[in-house]
Amino acid sequence: MQKPGKIYIVFNKPYGVLCQFTDEMGRKTLKDYIKIPGVYPVGRLDIDSEGLLFLTNDGDVNSLLSNPRNKIYKTYLAQVEGVPTEEMLGKFRKGIMIKEEKTLPAKIKTLRNDPKLWEREKPVRFRATIPTSWIEIQICEGKNHQVKKMTAAVGLPCLRLIRIGIGPLSLGNLESGRYVIVKRPLFIGQARP
Repeated sequence: MQKPGKIYIVFNKPYGVLCQFTDEMGRKTLKDYIKIPGVYPVGRLDIDSEGLLFLTNDGDVNSLLSNPRNKIYKTYLAQVEGVPTEEMLGKFRKGIMIKEEKTLPAKIKTLRNDPKLWEREKPVRFRATIPTSWIEIQICEGKNHQVKKMTAAVGLPCLRLIRIGIGPLSLGNLESGRYVIVKRPLFIGQARP
């Protein structure tokens, strides 16, 4: 049951939006989309990443989702330059060295078809001589630019990155730039937007 005064929001963050409510440089922020005071994002997405951003004013849920010891998987779709091989995918599953630190093993698969997605404000760059592929990757850490660094480390530069899930929370068919208020995740239960 949702505690009085507690708010839980699933937002589909567009490309080019900062994961904060203010910006001295005049860039788009969460304030341009969400007019509910006192909520804060759980984790972050880079300005050029898109997709599911969870916001709440519930510190307990924030701690639960943010702590890597809880192994809450975040699911991403990544459009990469090149075609993943089984050897490349195996590296994700074992953990990848980034600088002097090894990531935790990831769950990964190649998508057979391009996902049905919204148009991005700034189109993805394509090179006629290099094919692109889509992968689905699940990680339970949240290091800075982690998915992009992992794909780059195996020779698959990331062109577009979209988070579609956090634990049982799913982006579903939520349009870019829209949000829904959900019940308190109970797994936080099987809450869905």
